[in-house]
Amino acid sequence: MKNLKITITLFILIILYSYVANITLIPQHIILLQNETYTIKKLLGVDTIETISTANNSGNTTNVEVTLFGAKVKDVTVDTIENVEVVPIGKIIGMKLYTNGVLIVGMSEVENIENQLINPAKACDIQEGDTIVKVNDTEIDDIESLKNVVNQSHGENVLLTLVRDGAVLTSNITPVQTEAEEYKLGLWVKDAATGVGTMTYYEKNTGNFAALGHGIVDSDTDKLIDIDSGEIVTSEIISITKAEVNNPGEIRGTIINQKTIGQVEKNTQFGIYGRLDNLTSLNIDTSEALPVALRDEIKVGEATVLCSLDGKNSKPYNIKIEKINTSNNYDNKSMLIRVTDDELIQHTGGIIRGLSGSPILQNGKFVGAVTNVLVSNPEVGYAIFGDMMIKEMRK
Repeated sequence: MKNLKITITLFILIILYSYVANITLIPQHIILLQNETYTIKKLLGVDTIETISTANNSGNTTNVEVTLFGAKVKDVTVDTIENVEVVPIGKIIGMKLYTNGVLIVGMSEVENIENQLINPAKACDIQEGDTIVKVNDTEIDDIESLKNVVNQSHGENVLLTLVRDGAVLTSNITPVQTEAEEYKLGLWVKDAATGVGTMTYYEKNTGNFAALGHGIVDSDTDKLIDIDSGEIVTSEIISITKAEVNNPGEIRGTIINQKTIGQVEKNTQFGIYGRLDNLTSLNIDTSEALPVALRDEIKVGEATVLCSLDGKNSKPYNIKIEKINTSNNYDNKSMLIRVTDDELIQHTGGIIRGLSGSPILQNGKFVGAVTNVLVSNPEVGYAIFGDMMIKEMRK
């Protein structure tokens, strides 16, 4: 009898957990394109409409109530935006991102003036990937400002304000004197990141751009870089390394002595977003705008991808969309794609680093962008839905 009660109790707890988890997963705020339908997963007793349709709701905000056994448990706000047109780009650009504060990428021992090795951060609540935004009451903008305030401490304990995974915390640390008037924390830090990638599209009504289809992560911490500002510049391709099985290829480019063409405002898991100021340098023809496809308009089958292999002009290459996950709103692997164009395979071996963000077109519409490659087969990779990039831009 006791075992039966335990079993029944566990069963009830599992059911309750399923309800709570399911309701929690329903977002409180949804952005939809006009004529888009959003499906809400249901459990028995979660009495809400299964889909949200925006066919006649352009530019409006509506509320949907989620109820459980007749009682309201959640409100969902739905913002609808008019169907937009974008100009697919597919050209290589350079990026310079400046962090919000300085990013900790490593820790080390410091040799003090008595030739002793000391690790100042060993007993502190400090981790790689943390961002230092303040020391005592001084805001930290870059590495130079961090050096200055640490040297001014003269070895006295300082209070670091850190950001870790979006949360703010503090930690005390004592700088180590290494020579006259020089003190160190034993932390390796950086305040900027650079790289090249592909611009996905330009939205002429707003002047905004999107690129990459994925965020830029720090190579040392493997975490998304929290940026304060950034800029995009023209880029000159130096070399292209073809991809091979288990050996990803890449486009190597330079951003030295290049023109600034826009500002980066957001670095997100769904791409880089900002404002494009110089259309001339990218030779953008705004008359080539295409509508953004709804998910139910995307079909398994032939499509094209715009790529720039000379750093100047983009060209369409044939691909095949093999799988479509229409319910995906959580990562940038919405579609499985395969490169079928012999010319592109000859030049790159398939999908390589630097081509992330290359726009995908099908039936005269922008459907998404290349994001990832399967290392085991570089001719195959993933792509993000175009509507996800539009919505991320609007957030």
